[in-house]
Amino acid sequence: MGGDGLLGTERRSGFQDLVGYRLAAWEEGGAVLELEVGPQHLNRAGVLHGGVLSTLLDTVMGFAGTFCPHPGRKRTTVTLSLTTSFTGQCSSGTVRASARVAGGGTRVYACTGEVRGPDGTVLAVGQGTFRYRTGSEDPHGVPA
Repeated sequence: MGGDGLLGTERRSGFQDLVGYRLAAWEEGGAVLELEVGPQHLNRAGVLHGGVLSTLLDTVMGFAGTFCPHPGRKRTTVTLSLTTSFTGQCSSGTVRASARVAGGGTRVYACTGEVRGPDGTVLAVGQGTFRYRTGSEDPHGVPA
């Protein structure tokens, strides 16, 4: 598994730049994102905002189901449902979101994920259901 270089010709999204996460690992059926927590990620209580945790889960689960090893091609999805449970908190350091595809068919897949804090504490867990966008149901993807 590798980092952002695996995106190949796919450009970073504006949302990725806004939030600041980094694709740390990506392979068939799994992905890992990392985020260095900054003041812009904290809520009024001074801890990592639940919306950031939900964003990381949604994003890492989307990546987990869309790995495409074919240069110049990509796969994309839309989120059909996302459930998040918040189980911990942190205010600084690097958090890691990881996800694995749990099952599915040719058009829809299910995924599970978690976000861990710098000390390994589970901050949030999630489950999601995703639908491949047209052309992305094919493991060869579409032109990037």
